[in-house]
Amino acid sequence: MDWQEIYEQRKMTAEEAIKLIHSGDRVMVAHAVGVPLAITDVLVEHKEDYENVEIVQMVSMGNAKFCEPGTEGHFRLNSLFLGVHSKPAVKEGRGDFTPCCFSEIPGLFDELMPLDVAVIQVSPPDKHGYVSCGVSVDYTLPSAQKAKRVIAQVNKEMPRTWGDTCLHVSEIDCFVEIDHPVLELALPNIGDVERAIGENCAKLIKDGDTLQLGIGAIPDAVLLFLKDKKDLGIHSEMISDGVVELIESGVVTNKRKTLHPGKAVVSFLMGTKRLYDFADDNPAIAMYPVDYVNDPYVIGQNDNLVSINSCVQVDLMGQVASESVGTTQISGIGGQVDFVRGARFSRGGRSIIAIGSTAGKGRISKIVPFLDEGAAVTTSRTDVDYIVTEYGIAHLRGKTLRDRARALIAIAHPDFREELVKAFEDRFHCVY
Repeated sequence: MDWQEIYEQRKMTAEEAIKLIHSGDRVMVAHAVGVPLAITDVLVEHKEDYENVEIVQMVSMGNAKFCEPGTEGHFRLNSLFLGVHSKPAVKEGRGDFTPCCFSEIPGLFDELMPLDVAVIQVSPPDKHGYVSCGVSVDYTLPSAQKAKRVIAQVNKEMPRTWGDTCLHVSEIDCFVEIDHPVLELALPNIGDVERAIGENCAKLIKDGDTLQLGIGAIPDAVLLFLKDKKDLGIHSEMISDGVVELIESGVVTNKRKTLHPGKAVVSFLMGTKRLYDFADDNPAIAMYPVDYVNDPYVIGQNDNLVSINSCVQVDLMGQVASESVGTTQISGIGGQVDFVRGARFSRGGRSIIAIGSTAGKGRISKIVPFLDEGAAVTTSRTDVDYIVTEYGIAHLRGKTLRDRARALIAIAHPDFREELVKAFEDRFHCVY
């Protein structure tokens, strides 16, 4: 049987496809803007047909109706990174959070969390019968390869990306053809604080470095100050629109990378249609599953790897809390620890935690004597390297506790330095 016959025989409506999901199943839903809303929305419409279905997902950029009030008893979210929809579900008891590094997720599905069903979104098949996972390869591709049953929304708007992104139609149990624009993420607003942080981070980036960038105003602000750099490379779990401009302007060439030279290596995309159109059928963008891209050993094979991430708080020892405010979980570990450790393995590597010095419209310092009670330590004091705020750069690696505290106080907001100095002197029994 050729692939066209397989494909035609397995085409279904969304209502037919969801019958492959049974009560009590563990169901993986694709990540971020790769979420197959055309299928998950129909699943929720038929919620009365299901009991105790566990929905496992990292971040959903769609509506995530399966964790809204009224779905209790039918669906229960197991989130691997909290977002705008999953955060209230977990806080209000409709869902759970499982802490893990991004690189671990495919292995968890292999060993500890076997999947009954993977629900994914793909491009139409090519002439050889292969579909691409497009903007979301990360854990989506490995999950589809491991799950007992695979439901795929086939969307003509999904880019066909290069790297290791494809499944043969014979590996998928049903196809639901529904076209709609891939979800977009609005460009962030970059204010004066973010610009100052971006400028300070850029001081730590040299010609020929390979970058990992997170998402949001601070990483995008960093990109604004890289336009005079030469031959930068990309090895990052994700990229957004700002990287496209740097590639098109010749700042990012990937020529000096020691791993995958000539290619920007990423695991998922999240931005606007400009980014998706740029990545479509573009061999310069190489996408791979996250257990490869975020493996610290793989990351470390890139010489001069610079990782840039953010956080919620840093204490005077250099402990970094990035995912919770006290006992309240607000996000997740994601790839921060993967890349902080990968940068340590990299010859000439550096890791940067970039933060605004205050929160709460200036009422709260993000540099504190002690982390809030119950806050999770995401990046340990033994892994931390550089902390950057709008007030400067603190290099902590290899420093004593006293020297770390002094360096951090120097880049804290001036309104809070006096009380931080007092905490320093009380703790270390010496003059600041």
